[in-house]
Amino acid sequence: MSDRSVARELARYSIDRGDPTGWFEELYLLAEADPEVVPWADMRPNPHLVSWAERERIDGRGRRALVVGCGYGDDAEWLSGRGFGVVAFDVSSTAVAAARRRFPSSSVSYHVADVLKMPGEWRDAFDLVFEAYTLQVLLGEFRAAAAGMIASAVKDTLLVVARGRDEEEDPGRMPWPLTRRDLELFTLARPDLVRSSFEDFMDDEVPSVRRFRVEYRRSAER
Repeated sequence: MSDRSVARELARYSIDRGDPTGWFEELYLLAEADPEVVPWADMRPNPHLVSWAERERIDGRGRRALVVGCGYGDDAEWLSGRGFGVVAFDVSSTAVAAARRRFPSSSVSYHVADVLKMPGEWRDAFDLVFEAYTLQVLLGEFRAAAAGMIASAVKDTLLVVARGRDEEEDPGRMPWPLTRRDLELFTLARPDLVRSSFEDFMDDEVPSVRRFRVEYRRSAER
């Protein structure tokens, strides 16, 4: 398991000064010298995205996808390889620059953007929106605001992957696992989003981590 101490310390200071997302740039800048400080950077596509897409036989041809908090670009590139026209963004300009360097011939459109202030032209623009591990590093009003922004971009399907916990469980330290109530933030912000599947499982990491994988679809009555 990656050491999260640096990320937690940066996040604490950033949140204390009222900037819930600014610490990502600080972390990715440190990672230029020491890649190990980014605990979620596996340099491979998220396995829970891959297994879902393969199980559902997702075909991206003629469709657009948005990757939230794209980091070094692995999820975005994988979806592009599946035929999607992909837009991917991260609040860290350093992460986005690194993704472009890693994939110099990529057709993915990479952007620097904050999940709390996504561009208005992205509203209703994407057949698939993929969010993994972003909400779980935000709290309170910022978590709700991010969920609303993410939901606003959905034209058809939203896939969310996160650490999961029960309401009565201690959330512990960042990343703070989501509850089922947290997941309702998407549908509260976007009533025409309907949860079409919910999976609660232990992954194959060592030690194992409880995950939620949730699929939402826009209602046909909209």
